[in-house]
Amino acid sequence: MSTTPPVLAAELAQAWADIQRHHPELPDLAAPESLIGESSSACGAELSFERLLHEAVHGIAAARGVRDTSRAGRYHNRRFLAIAEEMGLDHPEEPHASSGFSLVALNPEARRRYRPTIERLQRALKAHTVATAADTKRSFRGPAARHGSSGGGVRVKAVCDCGRNVRVVPSVLAQAPIVCGGCGKPFRIPETVGAAT
Repeated sequence: MSTTPPVLAAELAQAWADIQRHHPELPDLAAPESLIGESSSACGAELSFERLLHEAVHGIAAARGVRDTSRAGRYHNRRFLAIAEEMGLDHPEEPHASSGFSLVALNPEARRRYRPTIERLQRALKAHTVATAADTKRSFRGPAARHGSSGGGVRVKAVCDCGRNVRVVPSVLAQAPIVCGGCGKPFRIPETVGAAT
C-alpha cells in the first residue's frame, strides 16, 4: 500500500462517499487532503473516521442552513448534537464548558454500519503515520518544515506573484500547489528574514 498523502486523501474521500450513501444531503468533500495534518481542539485533533463523521455533521448543518456552532466554531450547540445523533454519534448528557457537544463518539449501530470503512481508513492512517514518522532531519519536506508547522492547523500567509494572499496551513500547501485564480501562479510562503541563517 502506498503511504503518500494523495492515497490517504483518496481514502478520506471514499470514507466521505460511504457516509453520503447513508446521508444523501451531505455535500461533497471539496478537499479531503485539507483534513490531513489539520486539527481543531473543538473538533478533535486526531484524524479518524469518528472525526470525519463529526465533520460530516458540520457539512449537513451547512447544507440545511443550521448554525451548529458559536464562539468562532469552538462551541458545538444542541443543533449540532441533534444532527450528530441522526448520524450515529452520541454525547454525554452535559455539554463541555468551552466546546459544548463537540466530544461525540460513534454509537454501536454506526460502528457496525461503517465497520469496513473504519477498518480501511485506519489502515491508510496507520500507513501514513508510519511514512511520516520515517522522515529524518535529512528529508526535505518543503516550506512547511522551514516555517515550523506542527500540523496543528496554524495558518500562515501565502502569497502569489500578483500580490494576492491566502491563509493556509503550511502542511497543506506542502502537499500540492494552491494556484491563484488571478494570475495562475502558485501561492508560496515567503522566506522570512533570517530564515537562511
